[in-house]
This record gives sequence, structure tokens and C-alpha cells, in this order.
Amino acid sequence: MSIRAVVWDVDDTLFDYTTADREGMRAHLVAEGLLAGYGTAEEALARWREITDRQWARFAAGEVDFVTQRRDRTRVFLDRDLTDAEADEWFDRYVAHYEAAWALFPDVLPVLDALAASHRHAVLSNSSLTVQDRKLRVLGVRDRFEVLLCAAELGVSKPEAGAFLAACDALRLAPHEVAYVGDHPEIDGRGAADAGLLSVWIDRGGARATLDPPAGPRRIASLSELPALLGADTRFGAPSTFR
Repeated sequence: MSIRAVVWDVDDTLFDYTTADREGMRAHLVAEGLLAGYGTAEEALARWREITDRQWARFAAGEVDFVTQRRDRTRVFLDRDLTDAEADEWFDRYVAHYEAAWALFPDVLPVLDALAASHRHAVLSNSSLTVQDRKLRVLGVRDRFEVLLCAAELGVSKPEAGAFLAACDALRLAPHEVAYVGDHPEIDGRGAADAGLLSVWIDRGGARATLDPPAGPRRIASLSELPALLGADTRFGAPSTFR
């Protein structure tokens, strides 16, 4: 098997979304005077994430569009009947705090450098092009990826095979020539494997670390393990800590 391209997830794979979301929401709640309404910032964040997951599921199912799910996240979280403009303004203020905490994981640039000459690179995200294109540009890595595909514009989201196959089509490669790297064992890991790609689950030891890995994905603890897994001709890389 010869892997010619790597397709990447963004949030919690390349970009430390969990930390940015936590720090951004804590700063936002303080600025809005809302933190006192919760026992702790962690409880508020847990509620925000639960609402986010629920509203995103509605978007993924085609029940609402991308902008509507963002507005509904705000309305449910605040338990208020906000106008679209009010919901957008509240969410925009949150985004300002969230963006202030943006950062790549420390293993991202080394692995992109190591694989730059040997593999093509693309992004497939369950988000929107507007959001992820800007994020990758702010983080200084947009030019590393020749293709950027997102669910909002594709009309299909991971773990559906059509999302992964769209990335392969954009690269003009067969699925068996493409690796997919993502942080979610089911949405990324099983989805990519079922679509016929070499599936790599990056398990950074967060909330999903206690999950049993599904059949199909290769499990790594650091992106430094990826070149060896792909058989790349590079000295960069480390043996896997998962057996």
C-alpha cells in the first residue's frame, strides 16, 4: 500500500480546539457577567459543549443550516428568545475571546515539515470553509494544504463515506492512496476506515482516551508517529506507544 496524500481533520487534530474553547468561553462568561450563574466555569463549559454537540447533530442531519445552528446554540445556552441579530452579536463576542486562545499543537509543524516532500496534504472538516480557511490562515498553515473541504459546503459530513470520498476525488486519488488523520475514533476513525482510506486516530489523551478504539483506525498518541506509519522516507517520527 502506497499512501500519496494525507487528509487532515482540523479541530483537536491540528488546532487545540478544546483549550481555545475552554479559555475563550471562560473569558467570555466573565466579560458578559454570566459566570456567577454557574457553579464553576467547567460546568458552564460542559453545558456549552453539550448544546454545541446537539445543535451540530441537527446541522449534520440537514435539519438546519450552519448559521442557524450557531444561533440556536446561543439561544439554548442563554435560555432566551433572541433575535437573529442579538444571537449573532453574542456569538461574535464569544468568538473574539475564543480566537485570542488559538494555537496549533506543538507536534503539527514538525510533522507537516517532515511530510512536505513525500505527501500531498488536504483538509476535510465538519465545519464551514469560512471558519476553517480563516483559522488555518491565522495559524499560518493554510498554504500547507492544496485542498480544503468542509461539510457546510459539501452537503455531507463525516462519518458519511461521501465526505471522505469527496476529499479523495478532489485529490484525484483512490481511497487506498489516502490517509485520514482525525481525533474522533468514530466520526474520523471509523468513518475514514469504512470509506476505504488508511484511517489514523490521533488520541491525545483527552476525553475520548477511555474509549475502546473501533476496528479499522490505526491509533497514535502523537503526530510524531505518523511518518513511520506512512512509511515516509524521513528520520522524523517515533515508535507508537499503542500496541
